Amino acid sequence: MAKGNGAANCVIGEGSVFEGRFQVAGSIVIEGKFQGEIRTSEHLTVAASGRVKTDIVARQVTVAGTLIGNITATEEVSLLQSGKVLGNITTPRLRVEPGVITEGKVTITSGQDGRVRELIEESFGEGPEGVLGPSRKDARSAKSGNAEE
Repeated sequence: MAKGNGAANCVIGEGSVFEGRFQVAGSIVIEGKFQGEIRTSEHLTVAASGRVKTDIVARQVTVAGTLIGNITATEEVSLLQSGKVLGNITTPRLRVEPGVITEGKVTITSGQDGRVRELIEESFGEGPEGVLGPSRKDARSAKSGNAEE
């Protein structure tokens, strides 16, 4: 939640419907229905009663309701037991409780934005052909190629 007293700066209450562009300087809790664009530099919570269709960009994101859209969090994403997400998640840390339903690509960056694939491939090192030399098939092809000359 927001710094200080732990309360959200903004709440879209249960039974409320908001459609459009929304930028919040602080934390937000969505208990109703939201569709559009939303950004916050703090914590965004989709409460159990919340129904959201948007891409979320925030420091922290907690989903207990339903979200259709991508999540990009700079600190952490928490998917609570009643949470349902249809979309991609990119975050340094991901917490998932039993009971969550989700479909999409998950990228856990551990703070290595933009270099995740490269770091994993570097960590794997050379493939078998680089370590073991040419495969037997390649060696046979080379021999048969030499015989034809």
